[in-house]
Order: sequence, then C-alpha cells, then structure tokens
Amino acid sequence: MVSCRTLELTCPIYNPYQTASMKDMALEMKRMRGQMEDNKDLAVLMAGLRGKNLSQSDFAENDVQMQLLEMVDGVDEEQLPQVYSPAGIQLYWGRRPVAVCRRITQLLTIGAGFLFSLGRDALAGTLRDNAVVHAIRLRGILTSLGPAYIKLGQALSIRPDVLPPAAMVEMQKLCDKVPSFDSGIAMAMLSTELGRPWTEVYAELTPEPVAAASLGQVYKGRLHTGEAVAVKVQRPYVLETVTVDLYILRELGTFLRNFPKITARLDLVALLDEWAARFFEELDYIKEGQNGLIFADQMREDLPQVVVPRTFPEYTSRRVLTTSWLEGEKLSQSRESDVGSLVNLGVICYLKQLLETGFFHADPHPGNLIRTPDGRLAILDFGLMTQVDEDIRVGMIEAVSHLIHRDYEAIVQDFVTLGFIPPGTNLSPILPVLSKVFDQALEGGGAKNINFQGLSADLAQITFDYPFRIPPYFALIIRAIGVLEGIALVGDPDFALVDEAFPYIAKRLMTDNSPRLRAALRYMIYGKSRVFDSTRLIDLLDAYESFTLASKFLLSPEGSFFREFLLDEIVKTVDAATRTQLRSVMLAMSRVPLPPFGLPGANRLLSVLAPQVSPEDEQIMQSMSRVVAYLSGRDAGPGSLDLDLLRGLEPQLASVAARMAPDLGQRLLSRVAARALRRGAGYD
Repeated sequence: MVSCRTLELTCPIYNPYQTASMKDMALEMKRMRGQMEDNKDLAVLMAGLRGKNLSQSDFAENDVQMQLLEMVDGVDEEQLPQVYSPAGIQLYWGRRPVAVCRRITQLLTIGAGFLFSLGRDALAGTLRDNAVVHAIRLRGILTSLGPAYIKLGQALSIRPDVLPPAAMVEMQKLCDKVPSFDSGIAMAMLSTELGRPWTEVYAELTPEPVAAASLGQVYKGRLHTGEAVAVKVQRPYVLETVTVDLYILRELGTFLRNFPKITARLDLVALLDEWAARFFEELDYIKEGQNGLIFADQMREDLPQVVVPRTFPEYTSRRVLTTSWLEGEKLSQSRESDVGSLVNLGVICYLKQLLETGFFHADPHPGNLIRTPDGRLAILDFGLMTQVDEDIRVGMIEAVSHLIHRDYEAIVQDFVTLGFIPPGTNLSPILPVLSKVFDQALEGGGAKNINFQGLSADLAQITFDYPFRIPPYFALIIRAIGVLEGIALVGDPDFALVDEAFPYIAKRLMTDNSPRLRAALRYMIYGKSRVFDSTRLIDLLDAYESFTLASKFLLSPEGSFFREFLLDEIVKTVDAATRTQLRSVMLAMSRVPLPPFGLPGANRLLSVLAPQVSPEDEQIMQSMSRVVAYLSGRDAGPGSLDLDLLRGLEPQLASVAARMAPDLGQRLLSRVAARALRRGAGYD
C-alpha cells in the first residue's frame, strides 16, 4: 500500500471525489427542471418546446377554410422555379401584376382588421400586453391564408427569440390540417403524374383521404402485389400560391429594410429565405422519398429498431408520393410499457442524426413518432430535413466538455462556433453574465439558487446589446429533443435527458478519430491541468459500457487512441509509485555508516535515481487508483494507491495487460532513462 502519508512531501490531499460527475449533473438538471416549471413563463415555454400544445389531429376543424390562388390566365405552374430561387420568383411574378394584385386582395380581405389592431397597439405601447389576443387571431388568419403562412407560423412557434412565450403557445396550436380537396381531382392528378391510369398502379384506394394537410392529402391503398401503401397527393395550386406569397412577403421585407429601427433585431428577408429554402423541398415529393431512403440507410446498421416507411420511387413523382403503410399508434398517445425504452431509442436516433450523420429530421412533431405493433419506433414524414455541418456537430461535443469543466471563456467562443453570435463580436461583456448563470446552476443548489427575474433581466440586456440569435437548426433540435422529453416525462417523471445522451456522446468521443474530437476527449479528461480527472474518465468508461465492455473496447481497433492515453498515465503512475518505494529504501540505507551509502555524493545519487514525488505525481497515483478500482469492480478510497487492486484486474483484463505490457515497459524505461540523464546533467 502506497499512501500519501508515507511520502516525504507536504501537499494538500487531492480528492477526486470532490469533482462532480455526470450523475451529479443529471440530478442537478432534474432539480433545475422542477424549479423552472414553478416559474409560469418558463413553464409555458418548456411545455411549448415539448410539443404539448401541438395539434395531433388528422383532420381540420369544421370551420377551417383556406384561400388559394387558383389557376388564372397567364399563370403556368411549369414555368415556376422548382427549387427556391428569390430571383426566379421575382422574375416570374414581377411580370404578372394582375395575379399578384388578386392575391394581395385576398390577403387584405382576411387580415386587414388584424393589421389595424396590431398597428393601434404598437402606437399605444400595448403590443406585448395583448400578445396572446393577437396570437389567437393570427393563428386563425394564417390557417385561412394557406400553406406558406401555416408553415411560417409553425416555424415561428419554436423561436423564443422572435415571439414571447404566450404567443408561441398559440402559434404551436396552429394545425396544418385543412379540409380535403375533391378526390376526383386527386385521382386525375395521380394518373397525370404517374403517366398512366392510377388503377394500373394501385389495386385499391380509399374513396376519401385518411388525412388532409395544407400541402396534400393521404389515401390508404394497396398495390397489385398486395403491399399496403400510403399515397400522398399534393393539393392543386399549391406552388402558385406559395411562390406568390413568398414574392409578396419578400418585397415587404425588402421595403422594411429602409427602417433600421424595425429590422435592427431581425432581418425578415434573411429569415424568410432561410425558411423558404427548406419549405420548397417539402413541395417536391421525389426529394421527400429520397430523404426517407437516405435516412433509413443511415439508421439500418446501428439502430435496426427504428423503422422508416419504404419509398416506392417508381410510383413517386414531384406531386405524388407512395410509401409503405405502417400500422401503429402515436408514441405520445401510447400507454404500452415499452414507451420509455422507445423514447430512449428516439433520443439516440436524434443524437446520431445531430452528432454523426448531420442529416436531421426537421419536423419533430409528436404525430411523426409511431409505436408499431411489434414494439419498434417508426419515424414518418421526411419532407423537411436540415443538414447540420461537421463544424457544428463537433462544436456541440466540444461545448459539452467545456461546460463540464466550467470553462466559460471557451463556452462563449462555442456560441460563435455554433452560430449564436456572429464572428468578430466582442465577447468580454458576455462572459460575466454567463459565468453567473452556470455557477449558480452548478454549485449544488440547483435552480433554487437562481434568481430567474434577475437572470432574465441580465440576459435581456445582453441580447439587446449584442447580436444574439437562435440558429434555425438549433430551434429544430430543441423542438425534437423537447418532444421526446415531453413524451418520456408522462411515464417517467424522473427522466433526465443527460442520462440518455451522455453514453452516445462518450461513444463519439472515445471512438472518433477526428483531430478535434480527440482534442475534446483529452480536454474532457484533463481540463486545463496536466493531471487527468479520474471522475471524468470513469464517467466516460461507465457511459460507454452501455455499448460495449471497457475491456473489449481497450483491445479493439477503435480503442487505439484511448490505449495510448491510458498507457501514458499508467507509466506516470508506476514511475511515481516505484520512486516512492525506492526513495524510502535508499533513505533508510543512507543512514547506515558504511560505504557506499555513507560516502559523499550519495544524496546526488538518490536525487538522480529516485527524485522526490511531486504533488502532481501524488494526484496521478490517486486518480489511477480510482480507475484501477473501477476496472476491477472495486472501490478505492481517496489518498491511496492499493497495489492489490492491480491483481483484481487479472480475471477481466489479462488480455489487455498482455497486449499493453511490452509497450508499457518500454515507455517506463525511456521515461526513467530520460529523467536520469537530465538530472545527471543538471538540467532538472
């Protein structure tokens, strides 16, 4: 047994148990969540992000009507751009003022009263006080105005940087289900799009749609091969209506750029372009079918429990989509005992999209998550996808490691990497408030120590003074994870997202060979110090155990980088422990008045062969003590390195030791020889 008490040095005892673990963080997050839900505004916001206010109806309410720009002279859908192009749309509709005026007349007829009341409250300074009333009216108006406005309202419903919480709730109730259009028109479109009578493709179709939405309606059918299918047919006049609405809205946004006070905090044109590019993809059912195929291929190997409807490309066109019919019930409405495990599977699925593939399902609606009769998770509707680039994917993992070590300077820089703050912004004024937020949250008292009123004032001032924004991809991520959390909390009030997310993050950190993630792994374990943090290391190993045994991982090709790191720390530990024992022996022998120990120069020899153990050496030994204890299934108290623990590793890690032993001996010899040469030459 080597103990700090036997060493001839004076240093504070390093206690690795003082470092908070991921389990501690999960508990704090649960406590914080409970405290946040006691705050009315925050509770409203959280409920909205969890999808509690989203309509899951498959049909429209009886009083819902929708105004579309029906085909008129001079309007030819085939000449409209099929991919979002502001210039192309402007060129097309700029030459058709009669059709544009007709649509403007429709819009004003429906929305004039609302715009008047909005302007009146703005002049009176009561706009925020009446936000809910305005949001309720706006929700009905957007439904009447058609697909572009319905989808735009839904996009704004997850943007707390644009709408106040109460208004977000009302926008989240915005349902894209509208009255169905005539099935005769739908059947004629099927035949036109497929290039043959629809009866030659489908053996049967329901006479009426089973669901109707703003862009199209769905029929249940059967192919002549006997396979059950879902057939989605796009609503007529959608492309004309959507493009003319985008033309009008963009012209309005361009005009408002002449009033900087109005657009200082929000560039309407940029926001519109960002949203419209994704929305246009929803109008192309060929693209939607391809998205489903790509998504299924990406999930197939690692997550076979995730089911995606099969696309039939031969029966799919720009305005018709044919996929396999999946039976099941909405996960949010299921009362089966496996809902919790399916939610956890959903979390892993979205993390894989977010952190690995970058191909992200951007319509995280509870109705798109289905529990199949055989207990698998089906994900539907791939019309709206977003691409998360590698810099963002890696940046999120880096931000987690910085948060764990409370490296607030790095976290502020992460905001730039992740797109919350534009590059070149002076970050120094943001740092104190950010430190205050996280220190209060992580000090152990959880949310009860946070003054939400004061914090809100601080954050509001920062967002007013500095160009904070919520990137569109992040709003979609928050909604997706929020929806999953909302479903999970129904059956498990103690659900903690970090418990489900951290194992996947650990897997990425420990197996990805990209330079940035290897640096993030080293930072996760070391922080800014030269001594590794055993708590963080054990957290990673413990989390990764959900994928494979630590001993198996250490032997695998994926574990090569981790083996290199671990070998370095083992060499340091064995070196320090050996020096401690050798120093004790040589000090005892130096007291014997016989040569050679009593001769001059003995102290010099002692310094070269067994230099005094430093505080850093002591910390390394204690940290490795915990790692060895973890791997051997035992518990080690702080302040000691129990050499007997090494024997506890033999049953599980004999093959690991055999693989690593030669390299370990070579590195240890090189370390001792190099130190002896330096000290002998007087460099240390």
